[in-house]
Amino acid sequence: MSCQFALPFSSEQEATGDLDLSPFHPLIQQWFSQRLGSPSPPQVQGWPIILAGEHLLLAAPTGSGKTLAAFMACLDRLIRRALVGDLSDTTQVLYISPLKALGNDIQKNLLEPIGEIYKLAESKGLSLQPLRIAVRTGDTSASERAKMLKKPPHILITTPESFYLCLTSPRARENLRTVETVIVDEIHALVRDKRGSHFSLSMERLKALTAQAPQCIGLSATQKPLEAIAQFLTGESRRSCQIVKIGHLRPWDLSLEAPRDELSAVATHEMWGQIYQRIVELSESHRTVLIFANTRKLSERVAHDLGHLLGEDKVAAHHGSMSRELRLAVEERLKSGQLKVMVATASLELGIDIGSIDLVCQLGTPRVIATFVQRIGRAGHHRDGISKGILFAMTRDELVECAALLRAIHEGELDAIRFPVKPLDVLAQQIVAECACKDWDERELFVLVRRAYPYRDLSWPEFEQLLQMLSEGTATSRGRSRVQLHRDRVYSKLRARKGARLTALMNGGAIPDTFVFSVVAQPDDKAVGTLDEDFAVESSAGDIFLLGSTSWKIQRIFGGTVQVEDAHGQPPTVPFWRGEAPSRTDELSYQVGRLREDAFARADFRSYLQETLRLPDQIAQFLIDYIRAGANALGAVPSTTTLIAERFFDEAGGMQLVIHAPLGGRINRAWGLALRKRFCRTFDFELQAAASDDGILLSLGEQHSFPLEDIFQFLSTESVEKVLTQAILQTPQFGTRFRWNANRSLALSRFSGGKRVAPQI
Repeated sequence: MSCQFALPFSSEQEATGDLDLSPFHPLIQQWFSQRLGSPSPPQVQGWPIILAGEHLLLAAPTGSGKTLAAFMACLDRLIRRALVGDLSDTTQVLYISPLKALGNDIQKNLLEPIGEIYKLAESKGLSLQPLRIAVRTGDTSASERAKMLKKPPHILITTPESFYLCLTSPRARENLRTVETVIVDEIHALVRDKRGSHFSLSMERLKALTAQAPQCIGLSATQKPLEAIAQFLTGESRRSCQIVKIGHLRPWDLSLEAPRDELSAVATHEMWGQIYQRIVELSESHRTVLIFANTRKLSERVAHDLGHLLGEDKVAAHHGSMSRELRLAVEERLKSGQLKVMVATASLELGIDIGSIDLVCQLGTPRVIATFVQRIGRAGHHRDGISKGILFAMTRDELVECAALLRAIHEGELDAIRFPVKPLDVLAQQIVAECACKDWDERELFVLVRRAYPYRDLSWPEFEQLLQMLSEGTATSRGRSRVQLHRDRVYSKLRARKGARLTALMNGGAIPDTFVFSVVAQPDDKAVGTLDEDFAVESSAGDIFLLGSTSWKIQRIFGGTVQVEDAHGQPPTVPFWRGEAPSRTDELSYQVGRLREDAFARADFRSYLQETLRLPDQIAQFLIDYIRAGANALGAVPSTTTLIAERFFDEAGGMQLVIHAPLGGRINRAWGLALRKRFCRTFDFELQAAASDDGILLSLGEQHSFPLEDIFQFLSTESVEKVLTQAILQTPQFGTRFRWNANRSLALSRFSGGKRVAPQI
């Protein structure tokens, strides 16, 4: 498969939006001209490729019309068939989104133009067959799913997991045989984890099901590298995938703010109060303010506190632990302009089109460049809009990272997406699911699997071992596990055993299982949302907690369910959910290290922060002073090229070893575990270790304190050096050269390409 880039967008086209609409039906042409006027750059460059039936990967800024660019050719084809009465009751367009809220939004945004086109046709005396659009997700009721089976929608909007279930269910599978176009929105959010690997296998199963492989259209504003994502989108397709790169940048109005009090290691209640007052001021000068928090706990807390200042009916929270009904109700209030402030997590960062939002605030660093670009894109989310965003830094280290984030956006930097490599657990799911639908020849199924991009390097021995596990089971303390497949070794045939389809339907997907308790409101027995298992277990009857910006009082907890009643505004506690905070990406870690080095070495860096990044004078000066003070204490500036080992003694006399390494959590957590195990095996004792985005902490008790020379010799051993060198080499942004700078009395040793140079004092 080959990837081809479209020609650059000419300045004349960009200015006029000139494009011949003659390939579209006159109804489509008239509607578009009256409703939207001239096309946007993604539409100008994307339509010729889509109309030609080619695969397309479209990279364009948020709010630039790329979704309409993908759908318009599909609508044109469906409208033409509806006019001549040839619109069969089959699903012809499949839209897949990683976010359920985005699917609901797309359905509403499609129904409006379709209704206008049908009214236009009626005014001309033309009769069209009805065009059906439906959403099929985990929130869809059983009755609605049954209606879709009897009368399939022409455009089906779904998620990767529901797509997998449709492929595995016999009746829904038949409805997918006629799919002609697959639109994958926000594709960058899929390819970065096992959900993408799972989806790529589902796509190959769909291609094997249809008479002709469907056309694939991928959409996103923040995707990198484009060539690899294009190959992921189409797999081993005979047709080439065209790439239209408009970019991810759009008109920005970005700024960085902080509390008035001097920042410290943690944010105080007074600082939070100052931020709340600032948000209240901003809400008075803007129509709707969308606030993003990194955790559900923080979103609930901020929404609750702002509700006291602005009025509870003007503020709401939005996150994935709220029930579908509550989320949809809040989204409707937001779109209708009833809310002044919405506090959300990642549940609203992708593609949602809410025109009333004219300001986005991010509390703290999101730790991912692309995430921040997506979030601020919710403001001014239309063709000529300006995305206005404010980044609030709450601590000293957050200030450094936030400034590095603004610099990365200013320079057009994005995070590179790393693909999982042939995850076998996901493959086992899909093999059982596909064999539950039909019998397969082993070699033919192997060829189908290898067409999926994440499994392009899968070997036959690996595949055969997986088949052996599925057909023979595995040994457990209670005997052999359940066997899912029957494997005919004589004729190399695979078929599912009894119950395999049910297992595939009940256990499919790659979203990690989280132990949650359902929250049910009495006396209506209405689902409110979910709570983390640990929080639910630690709670008791009579406790009051916050969920969905509402106070709930616990009646009783039993069987994985928390029965609650309305607490009528009584002071609540804020629940917590485990494992939410993301790690900083390698690209942003590189920018953090670079910012630290420039702040320490460049005399003109303060003016750069003020003029280029628009940092207030006080914040710019504090940032530089903070970095230089740290450099004076440590002897150098920690960065992705300079790692600093520091030791100090706590009040109990135990030695704490800190490795200042702003390499991000991906590297530091793995390296910290390796160092801890190395210490344990070398010195024969257990110790505590912790890692963050900026370093590693090894806690050596009083009985385990070592001379400085022993620590330095240990950190400079060939095995430790080799592990670190390999980790750095796996991250191109960090380069191949780095050095140790041991604090004060520890000698300075420089590493170059993994070879230690003689220490320098």
